[in-house]
Order: sequence, then structure tokens, then C-alpha cells
Amino acid sequence: MQTGIVTSMVDYPIGDLIAERVRAMGVRAFYKEFKHDGVHGPNIATVYSDRGRGIRAPVVFYNRCNEAAAQLKPGDFSWKDLLGGGVRWFHSGGIFAALSPTTAGLIIEAMQAARAAGAVVSFDLNYRAKLWNSSGGHERAVAVLDSIVKNVDVLVGNEEDLQMGLGIEGPKVAAQTKLDPSAFLGLIDKVIRKYSHVKIVATTLREVHSTNRHSWGAVAWINGETFLAPICELDVFDRVGGGDGFAAGLFYGLLAGEPEAQALRLGWAHGALLTTFPGDTTMATLEQVRALANGESARIQR
Repeated sequence: MQTGIVTSMVDYPIGDLIAERVRAMGVRAFYKEFKHDGVHGPNIATVYSDRGRGIRAPVVFYNRCNEAAAQLKPGDFSWKDLLGGGVRWFHSGGIFAALSPTTAGLIIEAMQAARAAGAVVSFDLNYRAKLWNSSGGHERAVAVLDSIVKNVDVLVGNEEDLQMGLGIEGPKVAAQTKLDPSAFLGLIDKVIRKYSHVKIVATTLREVHSTNRHSWGAVAWINGETFLAPICELDVFDRVGGGDGFAAGLFYGLLAGEPEAQALRLGWAHGALLTTFPGDTTMATLEQVRALANGESARIQR
């Protein structure tokens, strides 16, 4: 499946390393280039993650000072040229939206161009309080994310994302456990009443027993029908990126023409596998994802 990324790139050794890794993964890149001044930047953001261990919780913190991506704005890319060869799916997320006063406008510009080109448009709310607190606070977050979701077909986000990111009131009845989809499903009606054009809302379900032991599931509302993935027990190496892995697997399944239930299982399986690798980018193969989605065990393969 052909994929591409539209983003910033900085002309310095760290940028060279990242660009090489993008090429190695077979992703076509469309960059706005920035020249580093040798001292102050602009820079590519650094995100640090303490994975935690056992009872010690993981912690993520950022160094986004003078970040090149935060300087991106509407008009920086010729979407007609970029999408002219055809596009089936366009995706963005709430982290990029929170970076600066201009990034949300670029997302909306891109979404409208992608929709005009016939693409499905998806968005992961990814509400991050640390980022929004430094970018106008919660009130601005709700206003910005609302303006973006008005252009979205497929929405990814958990209960917190829907409530904090979109300002949607929570359900009257609380879920019995984090694996109980009732609270999430209770929000769906409110989401669809507010955004009637949205066709799919999906999220992972996670019960954290310790940093390295999670119960894992997933749920999706697709065109009025609810689908649930199985619950499995994860021995977690690094939890960061599991949600992104879920979204990628779900989108792949839908693009590949899989039945909705199987597309959800592919997302569930990919997100689960991603937690077994260091970092937040996948090392799982499609064969491994399909094997887990189809219920195969972790027995050694010789």
C-alpha cells in the first residue's frame, strides 16, 4: 500500500537521519524545507519517554522549542499538485493541531483538498493537556478541534479525547471497568448529534494493571453498527504508540476492503504488537498482524 507524509524538514544532521528512516520505510515524503542556523534552529522536536517499569508509571515530556513543524501554515503546500495523482485516505491528528496558531488552519486546508479529491478524511483527537496548556488552554482546544472535526469522516479518540477535546458531556452511567465499552458508546450518540457527517468513531480499550501488564481491547461504531475486538492480556515493553498503531491497522483494513469486524481486529492486533517494540513506530509485519488478528498464539515459529 502506497503511503506519503506531508510535513516540515530541517537541513541538519538530525533531519538527514529522519529523512533516511522515512525513505527506508517506503514512505513518500513531501517536505517544506527549513535551514538550521547552526545554533537556535529551527529544530525537529524531541519527545522523551520514560517507559516506566512495574509500579513506576511511564512519563512523556517534550522539547519543542523553535520547532519547524509549528511554523507550517496554510499555503505552504500545493495540495492540487500533491493530491493530483490520486489519494484514497488523508489523516492528521490533534498533536499537530496544538503546536501553534497556524497548524490547525493547515490541517483544515489539507482536509478540504483531500475531500475534493475523493479521499476519506480521518482525524485522531489525541488530546494532550501539556500541549494545549501551552497553546491557549482547554477553551482554545475545544474551539480548534471542533473546527477540524467538521471536515472529518473517521474520528479516533477515547472517552477523554471526546470529552476534553470536543467538550462533549460524559455519560450519566460510568463504565464498570476500562474495558467496558458502555461509557464510550454512550458518548457516540452525542458525537453524532453534533457531527452528523461522521461515519466512524473508534478507540482502544485499556485496563492498566501495571506499567508492563495491560488488558487490551477495541471498539468501533461504523455507520450505526457497533463492533468489538476481543480482550487480550499484554506484556508491555513500551506503551507509547499503541493507539496510533490501532488507527493504522484499522485504516489499512478498511482500505484493503476487509469486513468492518476484521478491520477492527487488524487495528487491535497492530496496536497490541506495537507495545512489544521500543519506540512509537511499528516494527510489526503484516503477516504478524494478521496472525494475531486471526487468533494465532505466540508459539515460536521455526
